Amino acid sequence: MVQPNDLKELRPEWVARLTGGRVHPGTGVAHDLHWDSRQVGPGTAFFALPGMQTHGREFGLQAMQAGAAFVVTDLAHPGAVQVTKPERALLAVGRALRDRFSGTVLAVGGSSGKTTTKACLAQGLAWPAPEGNLNNAPGLARFFFHLEQAEGCVVELGIDRLLEMAELAYMARPDFAVLTSLGVEHLEGLGSLENVVREESWLLHVSPIRLASSQAAEFLNLPHLKTYGIGAGDFRGEGLEMGLESTRFRFEGHTVTLPYPGVGPAMGALAALAAARMLEKPLPEVIERLSALKLPPGRMQRLRLGAVNFIHDAYNANPLSFRAGMAFLQTLPGRKWLVLGRMAELGEEALKHHLEAARLAAQVSPNLVFIGPFAQQQAAEAGGIALETIEEAVQFLTRRVQPGDLVYLKASRSVGLERLLELWPGEVREGA
Repeated sequence: MVQPNDLKELRPEWVARLTGGRVHPGTGVAHDLHWDSRQVGPGTAFFALPGMQTHGREFGLQAMQAGAAFVVTDLAHPGAVQVTKPERALLAVGRALRDRFSGTVLAVGGSSGKTTTKACLAQGLAWPAPEGNLNNAPGLARFFFHLEQAEGCVVELGIDRLLEMAELAYMARPDFAVLTSLGVEHLEGLGSLENVVREESWLLHVSPIRLASSQAAEFLNLPHLKTYGIGAGDFRGEGLEMGLESTRFRFEGHTVTLPYPGVGPAMGALAALAAARMLEKPLPEVIERLSALKLPPGRMQRLRLGAVNFIHDAYNANPLSFRAGMAFLQTLPGRKWLVLGRMAELGEEALKHHLEAARLAAQVSPNLVFIGPFAQQQAAEAGGIALETIEEAVQFLTRRVQPGDLVYLKASRSVGLERLLELWPGEVREGA
């Protein structure tokens, strides 16, 4: 039995019935749920999930001491809802919470551009969506728990291992799926491009309404699949103009202007416009909302420090998103400095992809700064300089960058390349 949406409470007995669990003494009613014991407060249901280094079961009693209403765990202790596998229990709870939502669930997957596209869809359609890139099972379950009834919502499904898309798609049960792109990503967990294509495209297989970028569609042979792209697909953006301050294109006779540079925001906006057409929404309203688009930090984020322009595109990186960044930079005049860190989780193919990235970067600018484990090989391959630390990069660049230059930052989030902005002398001005 699914709880009514307006209760916003999670009862341990309901969780136990749903998951085949056992309620131990000391439980209470929860009004929030979390998977990080450090975020647990009074009235929180703590799901003790397995992690890369430790298992959440080790923090169950700590969560109860912090005021947790109950702990979903495979251990028996006071305050526990004891289950066989907490991660499976989370999927069951998340699916039940999703099922109480009566609106359209639009799910976004793909190898790159998911968070930007999710933001464009949510803001363009004026539908709620999780903040940031909460795209895993715990984040989705928490989002569905707090979701108010609405016409629709937009969720992002991010995977880094085999069968994870099947789990997330089960929880989200999408009515409408958007696939942004297909390419090399998370090879340490997914293994190969063939696996990436199979895993990511599962989202389309389980959704009754299907939309994919023209790039992704090249890998697929699915019936009833609509496509979007720049100059290609069923829904086309034409006359793309990219500048440092904004991006502009035409869509079905309308001019679309975005307050962000780059290919990624343009493709995200196209996905939103295509979805609006498929959902029979009025385009002028969607276009107006997109003109005030707000993306999370680190995604083609334009900043100014003193007289130097920066583009912070270092929240995430893989070969596809790297190529999109280079395609944008090639359209810009002026002197450009590219600060490039590691693209994570590429497995045994990591060196190959980093050397390809270096060669591509050299076609954009000779001013290359490489940081990370492949920096020496990249500099030997394409020129530029290899440095060990972000502090060294700041020292190197501040002696050479001139007023009016553009500095582009690209790396995986784990590199922490945004620290360069924190160390750079001068006051940061957003979008200046």
